[in-house]
Amino acid sequence: MKPSLAKGTRDFTAKEVSRRKYIIQILQNNFELFGFQPLETPSFENLSTLTGKYGEEGDRLIFKILNSGDYASKTDDEDWGSKNSQKLISQISEKALRYDLTVPFARFVAMNQGQLAFPYKRYQIQPVWRADRPQKGRFREFYQCDADVVGSTSLWQEVELLQLYFKSFNELSLAVSIHINNRKILSGIAEYAGIADQLIDFTVALDKLDKIGKEGVTKEMLEKGISEEAISKLDFLFNQTNDALENLSNLKEKFQGNETGSKGVEELEFVIKNALELGIDSKDLVFDITLARGLDYYTGAIFEVKSKDVAMGSIGGGGRYDNLTEVFGVKDVPGIGISFGLDRIYLVMEELAVFPQDSDVKVKYLFANYGEVESVEALKLISKLRANKISAELYPDAAKLKKQFTYAEKKGIENLVFLGEQEIADQTVTVKNLLNGEQQTLKIEDFLN
Repeated sequence: MKPSLAKGTRDFTAKEVSRRKYIIQILQNNFELFGFQPLETPSFENLSTLTGKYGEEGDRLIFKILNSGDYASKTDDEDWGSKNSQKLISQISEKALRYDLTVPFARFVAMNQGQLAFPYKRYQIQPVWRADRPQKGRFREFYQCDADVVGSTSLWQEVELLQLYFKSFNELSLAVSIHINNRKILSGIAEYAGIADQLIDFTVALDKLDKIGKEGVTKEMLEKGISEEAISKLDFLFNQTNDALENLSNLKEKFQGNETGSKGVEELEFVIKNALELGIDSKDLVFDITLARGLDYYTGAIFEVKSKDVAMGSIGGGGRYDNLTEVFGVKDVPGIGISFGLDRIYLVMEELAVFPQDSDVKVKYLFANYGEVESVEALKLISKLRANKISAELYPDAAKLKKQFTYAEKKGIENLVFLGEQEIADQTVTVKNLLNGEQQTLKIEDFLN
């Protein structure tokens, strides 16, 4: 059988792994500078933990795990015969691969609330799985790098998370714009248009504006039963200025007597004004009134990060989710979090060629193999190099030098070291730089220094 990869998954070569580690190291350093502590949760959760948290679309994309053993024997004959997949799922699957890191985090908080110091700040860097249609920048298995704070309603958390975003992307040499909105504003708009009971349908359609345009959004809203009269009241959404605070001021007028919408405007004004006061450029922080982020659990601020230089979906996102732990029986634990899309960040950095050369892991010295006696002496030197954190290896076989040269070139090794009978007698090594072709013979003591 010809080997193949499952759709939406990838192998990572040494170069790719080392570059991914470079990104992760920068994010991890910044998470810890901002006071976040690491957490890891299992790759799979109980299916009941995950379902109902991501909306109807999200629930469909959860990878379910079949129960072990003869799962088919425990199903209802009528459901099995009618091929009713919705009824069968609960009978044949009790667990699922995690869809994101936020819901498992909320489950962790609910289970450990008595031992945690609130506000509790955690970061988590682990893979997640979604049964999505693979395309450029979208995979079925991918890493998320999250930072969340629970136990505080303070809007300074939003401001600090914006700082964390900009500091991290600056160190990754990526120019980004962060789009920001507030779910209370979206609820206020729905109330203003008289479609408060269709809020989810409205926000899911609106969130697709950059993909399907105004006509596509209007069509989807009509299909969901939102009236033409309501849609005409929403026409102002598609005609925003570039001034965030001016757009918020215009909304204030529409939201007179609208408590939820007014509260959203007030919160967003606080976040944007203070972010600008702290040196964030107004051109990089965009109030995007159409930004909805299609997850049901957001209740306040929502963020989405976009690269300025590469056409790619969002490379980061998040928001406030003040009610998430309630589904696990724990009330009054407000939270807010952001996520960095490692895989998309990698693609953007690769396209812009901004990875530093030293982010690639390479062996510095390959010692040629001349036989058993010489190999012992070579390994003595290799041990001393490794003790000084210098990468080195011995070619495993006493093969022809041409073969050893080819190996070094293919692996991108910088130097080939010759320690033959003559060098051992003279207490020297001959080092050939494979990048420029220069060769020199050094005393072992000088080589090690």
